Amino acid sequence: MIRLTEIKLPLDHNEDAIGQAIVDKLKIKPEQLHSYNVFKRGYDARKKTAILLIYTLDIEVDNEEALLNTFSKDQHVKPAPDTSYKFVAQAPANITERPVVIGFGPCGLFAGLVLAQMGFNPIILERGKEVRERTKDTFGFWRKRTLNTESNVQFGEGGAGTFSDGKLYSQVKDPKHYGRKVITEFVEAGAPDEILYVSKPHIGTFKLVTMIEKMRARIIELGGEIRFSTRVDDIHIDDGQVTGLTLSNGENLDTRHVVLAVGHSARDTFKMIHDKGIYVEAKPFSVGFRIEHKQSMIDECRFGDNAGNPILGSADYKLVHHCDNGRTVYSFCMCPGGTVVAATSEEGRVVTNGMSQYSRSERNANSAIVVGINPEKDFPGHPLAGIDLQRKLEEQAYALGGSNYDAPAQLIGDFLKGKPSGNLGGVEPSYTPGIKLTDLGKVLPQFAIDAIREAIPAFNKQIRGFSTNDGLLTGVETRTSSPISIKRDKSFQSINTKGLYPAGEGAGYAGGILSAGIDGIKAAEAVALSMLENA
Repeated sequence: MIRLTEIKLPLDHNEDAIGQAIVDKLKIKPEQLHSYNVFKRGYDARKKTAILLIYTLDIEVDNEEALLNTFSKDQHVKPAPDTSYKFVAQAPANITERPVVIGFGPCGLFAGLVLAQMGFNPIILERGKEVRERTKDTFGFWRKRTLNTESNVQFGEGGAGTFSDGKLYSQVKDPKHYGRKVITEFVEAGAPDEILYVSKPHIGTFKLVTMIEKMRARIIELGGEIRFSTRVDDIHIDDGQVTGLTLSNGENLDTRHVVLAVGHSARDTFKMIHDKGIYVEAKPFSVGFRIEHKQSMIDECRFGDNAGNPILGSADYKLVHHCDNGRTVYSFCMCPGGTVVAATSEEGRVVTNGMSQYSRSERNANSAIVVGINPEKDFPGHPLAGIDLQRKLEEQAYALGGSNYDAPAQLIGDFLKGKPSGNLGGVEPSYTPGIKLTDLGKVLPQFAIDAIREAIPAFNKQIRGFSTNDGLLTGVETRTSSPISIKRDKSFQSINTKGLYPAGEGAGYAGGILSAGIDGIKAAEAVALSMLENA
């Protein structure tokens, strides 16, 4: 097959336009084109009055080799790469050891799935509940303020990504097309086919729930085992080698291969592994607020008269500003047509995040507006000092919100002026349990407040109305990424603990569903090859 890139067509093009564009590009007769497949579709909205769709196409034509020679200097005409997944190993029938995966978020899900597909019969341990019970607990907290510290937005089957926008795109380098494996598995589990080709695919919470259940069933069918409400309280290490685990029910589990796929909020696990002498170091992360605008305003600003076009969907944005004080402020985890959600996993603390359904049809757009911070400057000393800082900010937000899990909030205009808000404007808050209008200048360090106050008007130059007085800020956003890195070597094992494979967001090697799934596949491959070598 041949892959064509950068095929540009008008937003309102007809069905025949793609085929005609292929024929025109390659200067062939229509009968020479046998078939084509849309590998990717994006858009260019820089000219709102003339938005273009941009296609990557895999095509079958007569005389492919001759055409490739003819267009050998054209970077947009190349052989289509093989994106199918190739398993690196197959477990022998006599293998007795079972690898263990700790955590059943996207990283643990794909580590467990690939190990099961290779015949290694993994045991997957998840401290939270299965996804439907977890959903009940999470919605219970949002509606009744009753927090289950082991079953919430952060902990449970599917991980933190379950209650998110379900974004499936990443900037990680992926020469082996692991991302295609992730997306293909999701489609086989019931995700919409369009996630295979749209440029910024997403799934949304409710679709993720049913997909994860089907993938769980597949792992079990292939010989895997999944234990819910099972936290790992200790890792056994003998002469630098993992030998087993102690579980929260008191059971000891023997294994020499453990994928540590906990999320970025497993703070007690981070402390445990640090106390065991497993090498951990602090890493940068970001803190800030959730910002809400009317989605219609974002759509109109990005798409003009084409706002509402079903192909374009709800508009998103990505913003960055480098501040005079040396800090960088950027938008993060933008959720078109979504809601701001309560995402704490610890009592007496308030944490915000964003979530969307597949339809992205809610009235507001929201994203995190966050400031980068780093260990050397902002939380020096102990490797776990970033966790201490996160907790301090979350406790301040809890107190400022009224100590009942309401989140502190402020109108954008008031925040920029440095005065407390007394009344809501035109943007109705989406956060539940509720918000308390106050002065958010009291909840973050002054350098972060100064940076965000400088950045919001700068963002307004890119998205007119971004600094509108009526928009809403809600605090605090602290769980943008893991505050630690569990260092690993080329074999994917901890640099000082053999048999431990740190992976995914919690270990500092991913930042979202897709990259976490990719890292889970890589960890599974490393475990499989090691087990074959030592069988």
